[in-house]
Amino acid sequence: MILWASLLPVLLQIRIALAVSKLTIETTSGPVTGIINSTTPHVAQFLGVPFAEQPVGARRWLPAILKTREESIDATKFGSQCPQFDGNGSNIIYDYARGFLNPPEPMGEDCLSVNIWAPLTKNATYNETESLPVIVWLYGGGFYNGGANAPYQIPSPWVERSQKHIVVAINYRVNIFGFPSARGLKLTEQNLGLLDQRLGLEWVRSNIANFGGDPERITLWGQSAGAMSVDFYNLAYPEDPIVSGLIMESGTALLPFGEGNEQHSNFTFVAENLGCGNLSAQGELACMRNISWTDIISFIKTYSDAATTPPLIFLYVVDNSTFFSNYTARALAGNFTKKPAITGTNKQEGQAFVLPYDPVTGVNLTEADATTYGFFACPDLQTSKDRYAAGAKTYRYQYAGNFSNISPLPWTGAYHSSEEPMVFGTYGIERGGGTEFEAEVSRAMQDRWLAFAEDPVEGLERVGWDAYKPGGNDALFGSGALAVQPVAESILDDRCKHID
Repeated sequence: MILWASLLPVLLQIRIALAVSKLTIETTSGPVTGIINSTTPHVAQFLGVPFAEQPVGARRWLPAILKTREESIDATKFGSQCPQFDGNGSNIIYDYARGFLNPPEPMGEDCLSVNIWAPLTKNATYNETESLPVIVWLYGGGFYNGGANAPYQIPSPWVERSQKHIVVAINYRVNIFGFPSARGLKLTEQNLGLLDQRLGLEWVRSNIANFGGDPERITLWGQSAGAMSVDFYNLAYPEDPIVSGLIMESGTALLPFGEGNEQHSNFTFVAENLGCGNLSAQGELACMRNISWTDIISFIKTYSDAATTPPLIFLYVVDNSTFFSNYTARALAGNFTKKPAITGTNKQEGQAFVLPYDPVTGVNLTEADATTYGFFACPDLQTSKDRYAAGAKTYRYQYAGNFSNISPLPWTGAYHSSEEPMVFGTYGIERGGGTEFEAEVSRAMQDRWLAFAEDPVEGLERVGWDAYKPGGNDALFGSGALAVQPVAESILDDRCKHID
């Protein structure tokens, strides 16, 4: 045992030499030096790699610009998550599924980074010179929190298993720092978080070949607000999409989430309460750039925790560049990338949102079902119909898995976000290692997501998943005793009959 422990670093270095040759990779940001660990020893991890000049000081509340080159970058640990806060409310995820939440530290404005997980060896069926498909992850969190280091969202187990793809996670600004709606900014400077996502993708396109990735096969993948972001992106960049495919879990551009404060009063209210009142638009902005981010977040958190009305909402606004006013009309006019997409929802999305809840008896099922269909299933169906009408290939699914280590209360079922650990392969990190059927469902989802990333046009049909058409079949994961099975669209969407 002692001998093995002493040889392990040497053996891992040999494996590295055979695959990526070294853990220091050249990028436009400078040479980055990554890390491996004993849990997933066949995965090279490059963490906290800056893709932009950090939005601090005078660059706070400005669109990000690409990072200038440094002499060396330590990529052995996660970078800061963007400024945000967790509320003091109670819900299923906060109380029972902490694996979905980011650690509180590190946090700071120096947060515009990417994390890259790449295999150290390629699958034997691959030619050693063949580049690997790349899947780029955008986290959810309602655009007010989230980050790329939530335990359930670490893709190294998936990359370790497949050895056939690369995953990249982009950190983007959220809350008042990502969507300020400040009167001192131009309209095209308000949706900073969405602009961060685009710049992160541009960085990936320019650099991923050095990590063994194929810049012609980049799939953009997100969940919840991340999935909405994927669709926003899809409709914003038809002329230069960068990506070859889209994966949207529990969210599309049609999810009725609301919009930001176009009157700029929320930003001004925060400014007034932090000593920046009664100033011109530019004076207000300049003053707020001198307030520490911790004081800004602390004020918004205190206000939010007190449930004061009206709420302080910081979301995207219509700029007709990154976010538009009528997505159905835009889709039907063909103003989107038309790249193939996977899109779907969970069977009991609403169980995670309805309050109050009782650990034994659950939630008001009428309200939960209304949330599941009104916010998720029916908008997803409308998106699929719009895409079909415009000739864009779409693959729909429903996730119905109900596993006690992810859904610890008997009534939660396949609640919002519960599919994430299945795709990431992290389902066993809380309350035991999971069941064999759980592992089978995880593999079924991973393999289909990967087949899509390898070939978004034909990959899924080769494994028996037919493209969406009205009245056809979708894919159902984790229902009954079958990891995956076809299911009639009419069964999944019986409560969306008002959609033509």
